[in-house]
Amino acid sequence: MTTEGPMAATFLAVIAGASLLAVTARRLHANDTLPSLEGWALADRSLGTVWTWLLLGGTVFTAYTFTAVPGLVYGNGAPAFFALPYTVIVCPLAFVLLPRMWTVARDHGYVTAADFVRGRYGSAPLALMVALTGILATMPYLALQLLGIRAVLTAGGLYPKAVTGDLSMVVIFAGLAVATYRHGLRAPTVISGLKGVAVFCSVLAVSWLVLARLGGPGAIFEAASRRLAEPGGLGEPGGRASLVLTPGQQPAFASLALGSALALLMYPHVLTAAFAASGPRVLRRVAVALPAWTAVLALFGLLGIAALAAGVRAPDGGAEAAVPILVGRLMPGPLAGLVFGAITVGALVPAAVMSIAAATSFVRNVYVEYFHPTATPKRQVRIAKAVSLTAKAGAVAFVFGLRDQDAINLQLLGGVWILQIFPAVAIGLYTRRLHHRALLAGWAAGMAVGTVMVVREGFSPVVPVGGGVEIYAGLAALLLNLAVALAGTALLERTGTARGTDSTALPACLTVRHRLPGTGASNP
Repeated sequence: MTTEGPMAATFLAVIAGASLLAVTARRLHANDTLPSLEGWALADRSLGTVWTWLLLGGTVFTAYTFTAVPGLVYGNGAPAFFALPYTVIVCPLAFVLLPRMWTVARDHGYVTAADFVRGRYGSAPLALMVALTGILATMPYLALQLLGIRAVLTAGGLYPKAVTGDLSMVVIFAGLAVATYRHGLRAPTVISGLKGVAVFCSVLAVSWLVLARLGGPGAIFEAASRRLAEPGGLGEPGGRASLVLTPGQQPAFASLALGSALALLMYPHVLTAAFAASGPRVLRRVAVALPAWTAVLALFGLLGIAALAAGVRAPDGGAEAAVPILVGRLMPGPLAGLVFGAITVGALVPAAVMSIAAATSFVRNVYVEYFHPTATPKRQVRIAKAVSLTAKAGAVAFVFGLRDQDAINLQLLGGVWILQIFPAVAIGLYTRRLHHRALLAGWAAGMAVGTVMVVREGFSPVVPVGGGVEIYAGLAALLLNLAVALAGTALLERTGTARGTDSTALPACLTVRHRLPGTGASNP
């Protein structure tokens, strides 16, 4: 353990820094108003441009992303780089959708996407569908953050064997859980500052060292291409992988990039981070600056190529460990510990936001709507805190109780599922023409067909369609979803079925109320 001592010391210093920052979260725009779900889950919608950029970027670009993308490059070559156009496409979508969604949410006291759907269509079942789909898609995503931490620590030799290793990861996660319980979204917000500095600095340092040690970009790409194409080598079995897309791979590449971008903005944790901004202008500025995070992801992807060139051999089924192994091999102990600490902190931010988003959706759109309509704001916050802790504990139990591949498979399905609420949420921002019953039918069709396609192909997100062309299963299911919603709306209009109540605000039990300074009154 002598060679690992400096690495472990640096790693623990980074984690301790994150814990100390979490303690200071209450100082971030603390207020003296009565407890409310808006204050706990959205930091009172008070975050400025820098904090929103750190939080939203830290939430979207998870630790698992920073290990899975280079792992896919390591094993599959060029198709893995779909993540780069995908995150670029997200930026203009965020520029258009998020400010409009924020304005509507702020004007009517909405805290979740399901709140918006409930007010827009006046349909409690449709809102319940949106809320449950978001929770269902978020839970395996939360578990993947733990898998990312474990993969990094194992590759770096920092994960003790047997029960000790599991307990050490639980301790790291427990500190986050306590901070989130007390301070809500403010805890991951302050930690996101450390994540941003640590991730940007560490990836630049690793990239510089890799270029210096492996002979520059030309030599790295040449060696990686040769190793990836070798039969029985480091790439796919049979030497089929390549660093250049083939014509047959292009439809899958393009549809994965587009479908993933559309799905990302529907995740509850992304919308929660966006709703915490102080205004639509902040969100527009953040959307313009988000490509900086994409540049970091590109560097991590290139490290996957460097791992190939360096001859790194990841364990079977564990390609996400390729870059951590490369880091441990090339970097001095203290710097390697900094990188591993940065990736671990990178998991804590999205994990906290995901648990907050899932808890808020449950409280607003399930608990209050169906079980306790008269719940006070204070009680809603108390229940949300309890559900947030339960979500984290469930993620830990999931990781320790099931195979890693089970979480990965469910997360692949989660991307297909969350995309099916796009018509109700994103299209609903611009038109209320679609009938809520038709939207429910379209959602059911998309969920069923998308799930069947993914499971039938062995949990592959890319499925064959007519003519042998392969495309993203979630996008194919979304097209069916839209077709059913449009046809159902036309049919219901022709039969004269009433569209139902189309309100502009939530029922009184779900309306956020703000206390007016200096008075005993409040207004919605």
